[in-house]
Amino acid sequence: MKTMVPAGGCTGPCVYPAVPDGGWGWVVAGAFFVVEVCTYGTIKSLGVFLEDLMEEFGESNSRVSWVISICVFVFNFSAPLASVLSNRFGCLPVAVTGGVLVCLGTISSAFTTSINQMYVTIGVVSGLGYCLSFLPTVTMLAQYFSRRRTLVTSMASSGESFAVFAFAPAFMTLKKRIGWRSCLIIIGLIQTAVIGCGFLLRPIVIRPAAEPASTERGDDASEEGSVSLKDDFELENEQTKASIGSEDSGITSLSTSCNELPAAAAAAAPTAAADPQDEADSLMEAQRDAGPAAPRPKLLDFSGLRDSVFICYSLFGLFATLGFFAPQLYVIRLSKSRGVADAMASYMLCAMAVAEVCGRLSIGVVLGRRAAGKLRVLLACVALLCLVLVAFALVRDFWGLLSCCVLYGFFLGMVASTHIPMLAEEEVVGVERMASSVGLYVCIQSFAGLAGPPLGGWLVDITDNYGSAFYSCAVGMGLGAVCLALVGPAKARASRRRGEGAGHQGDQTRDPPGRPDDDRDFLEVDLAPEGLGRGRSPTVA
Repeated sequence: MKTMVPAGGCTGPCVYPAVPDGGWGWVVAGAFFVVEVCTYGTIKSLGVFLEDLMEEFGESNSRVSWVISICVFVFNFSAPLASVLSNRFGCLPVAVTGGVLVCLGTISSAFTTSINQMYVTIGVVSGLGYCLSFLPTVTMLAQYFSRRRTLVTSMASSGESFAVFAFAPAFMTLKKRIGWRSCLIIIGLIQTAVIGCGFLLRPIVIRPAAEPASTERGDDASEEGSVSLKDDFELENEQTKASIGSEDSGITSLSTSCNELPAAAAAAAPTAAADPQDEADSLMEAQRDAGPAAPRPKLLDFSGLRDSVFICYSLFGLFATLGFFAPQLYVIRLSKSRGVADAMASYMLCAMAVAEVCGRLSIGVVLGRRAAGKLRVLLACVALLCLVLVAFALVRDFWGLLSCCVLYGFFLGMVASTHIPMLAEEEVVGVERMASSVGLYVCIQSFAGLAGPPLGGWLVDITDNYGSAFYSCAVGMGLGAVCLALVGPAKARASRRRGEGAGHQGDQTRDPPGRPDDDRDFLEVDLAPEGLGRGRSPTVA
């Protein structure tokens, strides 16, 4: 039974004997839902103010689009910084700081007098806040779930869809009564909820229960082994910066403690202190014994740039991001240019948001029942999403546009809710490297987020056709599908190379260089295990 051992008060770590697939993870999932509402949901809803900003500042489509582009770029490019800060100071203070920056940037945007000032307020300040609040939350959520990870992440990430569904028509109506500046102040006040969500990010510690010691060693040996195992795990928890009484980050691989336990057990000295009340003191002693040389897990690891699998998957994310934000930004203007009434145009975003929720829940159920082949499902969704983006530029009537919005929202929900958690699958980098890879992956995405909306706006300015923006999104999504299709072959090739390397090392172990096969003493090979008991080496002489 997976029970939680609370430690360190309301914000201290949650200690479990195994990955809970629930427990405090449900609270983290709720926090992630709210963070999604206040980050991606807000970014995708800013398209309702596009025309107002153009009229207020007398700027073109491409110039106004840079507000969203800079915000998305800073959001994604700051991901490694968020990882480093979370590792150093913990998830809680980083997420809370991000929430403060989000509110500050959005509210201050209501008092800007030029589009350049909005580049700083929404683009830089809010963009950095989005990253500092989003990344620690999504990574922490992945630590609390294993079997249900895909489904829970899909459900929690639907917050942005609910936000678009509610914000788009609400702010379209509200801005006509109180103006777009007052709407931004209201959005900033709503985003204060991110600060509260940051206080819910309690790190997780996986500490399996000690196994019974062998009866051959007697009662004293059993007690000594049990105490030693307890202290080993305490030491390991300190090394992962998620120890009892620690307020530090829990953004580490779930299997770190289990995988590195043999090394810790070999290094830790047996102790005779077994009083549970002295557990905290024992931990502090283990921390001092570990010294400055205690290993720490990498959260910012650039070694992925040498991994062909990670490179292919990152290129997929880079190109696919071109189609993530521009459609929401331009779909209202596209609808108006095709003769759709203003009152009906805002409901395009609503239809897109409802379909996106359905897509997120559907992909969670589908991938939750599949043990393998998840990349192929994601690839199919990306390919269909590319076709829908092309259809946007071809249809001319209300129902055609509405159908495209529904299909786009459905497949976008499938892709958007899984492309980051997919890093934890063994088909990509695995859960052990997920924490160190997600920051670099999102950072690579940032360049497409910077180029996507301005590129679409530039095409609209020179062609006077909003459909051209969707063509650029379709091209990016198509290139992303090609790169995603290369992940599987790259993974297979990497596995073959590792297999060949292991086989070569095995041949060297069996056949040392310069040693003829007929010189072996087969009798000594057979008796090697017996020689171990007499202190002899098992190596063939």
